[in-house]
Amino acid sequence: MTRCLPDSDFLNLIRPFTGPIARMRPTERGFSSDALALIDSGFGRFFVKGVRNRPGGRRDSLVRERLINDAVRSVSPRLRWHTENGRWMALGFEQLQAQPSRFEPGSPDLPAVVDLLVRIQEIPVPALAEEWHETRWDAFAADTAEARLFQGDTLIHGDVAPGNFLVGADGAWAVDWSWPTRGAAFVDPSILALQLIAAGHTPAAAEDLVSACPSWAKADPRHIDAFARANLRMFRHRADNYPDQTWLQAMADTAQDWIDHRSPHPG
Repeated sequence: MTRCLPDSDFLNLIRPFTGPIARMRPTERGFSSDALALIDSGFGRFFVKGVRNRPGGRRDSLVRERLINDAVRSVSPRLRWHTENGRWMALGFEQLQAQPSRFEPGSPDLPAVVDLLVRIQEIPVPALAEEWHETRWDAFAADTAEARLFQGDTLIHGDVAPGNFLVGADGAWAVDWSWPTRGAAFVDPSILALQLIAAGHTPAAAEDLVSACPSWAKADPRHIDAFARANLRMFRHRADNYPDQTWLQAMADTAQDWIDHRSPHPG
């Protein structure tokens, strides 16, 4: 395969759902997938993603993305079909006329991004996700009591990033629901705040933008502080383990800037 483009075995698997393929091109996102493409075909236009069909995180995330789709169709592209064989598992979504959003200061996409996040948080947690408790930051909390602050009853996307929040002439959509969970309502707005700072906003400006999310405005600031510290520990840990991935250290620095803004006089 060439940079996530499907191989012939994968194409044979999906052809009953696509029909003859007229055009196939790569995308700029979704690097956690083993196969990824925008496909124009006899049966329509699809965004197709696939993973190797073997036990583990990638397969589990694709299963979860398939299961959650019915619940998030108001904010996400519709899953048109899914299929698998002994080697591959694949999902075929409707193809959107939209582009990755821009998070930098002055971006015209920011109101749509914040509005989309608010709409996501208004979706009731579906029954199938009741036991999908948010645990991704638990290992980086100060203790179990702090980790419990990240629990809650809100549907969490968990990866609020420019490539996953698409904006087009007809609206905005959240994609890549690879690991939705049930957690504290301030989690996704906090992730957005961190991403906005990384994109060049001051911490104060980032917090001003996410304050349009009711869940952020109502949250206990101490809980957000704990989440910010957990993110700092997480990115420092990952930067230490993957020093060649320089973006991890950049995110650790971003988290530190945010903490310094929120707690300018520690102790």
